[in-house]
Amino acid sequence: MFKLLVVCATAGIAAGLGTGFAGMSATTAIVPMLVTFLGIPWYEAVGIGLASDVLASAFSAYVYKKNNNLDLKHGMIMVAAVLLMTILGSYFSQYMPDMEMGRLSVVFTTLLGLRFIVFPATKQAELGLFIPEKYRPLLSVICGVVIGFYCGFMGLGGGMMMLFILTTILRYDLKTAVGTSVFVMTFIAFTGAVSHFYFGNVESYIPALLLCIVTTLVSALVSAAISNRLKDKTTNRVTGIVLFGLGLMMLWESFL
Repeated sequence: MFKLLVVCATAGIAAGLGTGFAGMSATTAIVPMLVTFLGIPWYEAVGIGLASDVLASAFSAYVYKKNNNLDLKHGMIMVAAVLLMTILGSYFSQYMPDMEMGRLSVVFTTLLGLRFIVFPATKQAELGLFIPEKYRPLLSVICGVVIGFYCGFMGLGGGMMMLFILTTILRYDLKTAVGTSVFVMTFIAFTGAVSHFYFGNVESYIPALLLCIVTTLVSALVSAAISNRLKDKTTNRVTGIVLFGLGLMMLWESFL
C-alpha cells in the first residue's frame, strides 16, 4: 500500500506539473510509472492516466482563460475531430503488447524532458509557418484528427503534439498554446477514459485511480497558477527537469 501511495502521488504530482506548465497530457508521466513500478497493464494504466487528466486539464484551462491565454474559437473546432479519432485510437490500442508500449512511453518521457531542457518552446510562434486565417478552421480539423488518433492509440503525447502544432503551424504564443491545448485535452481525456473503461478493466485499480486523480488535480492547479506568472523558458525547463528525472528513474528500474 505504501508503494502504491508513493508511486501514484509522485506520478500525479509530475503529471500535474506537466499539465499546468506545458499543456502536457497527464498520461505522459502517469502511464510509464504505473507500468514500471506497479506492474499495472499498459491499457489500464492509460485509462487511469486519462481519467486523471480530465479534471486537471479542465481546471488548468480555466486558470489560463482567466488570464486571457486561451483561444476558444479554434479550440472548439478541433474538439469534434479529436473526440471521434480518440475513440478509434483507443479501440485499436488494446491489441498492443503491454511491455513494448510501456517501454516506449518510458523512452518518450525521457526524451521529452531532455527536449524541454535543451530546446525550450519559447520562440516557436515567431518561427512558425505563415498560415492565412481562412485556412485555420480546416487546419484545426486536420490537426484534431491526427492528435485524437495518436492520443487514443498511445495514451500519451497528445498535449505535447498539440502544443507543437499550435505554436509551429498556427503560430500561437506559448501561453495561449498551452491554455488552448489543455482545453482540448479535457475532451480528449474524457473520451479516451470512457473508452478505456469500456474496453479495459480499469475498475480493478480504483485506489491507484483515485490517488492519481487527486494528486494530478492539485499539482495542475498550483502549477497553472504559477505558470501564468513566470517566463516561458522557466516553465519549460522546470517541466523538462521533472520529466527527464522521472524517465531516468524508470529506465533504471526497467534495466534492473
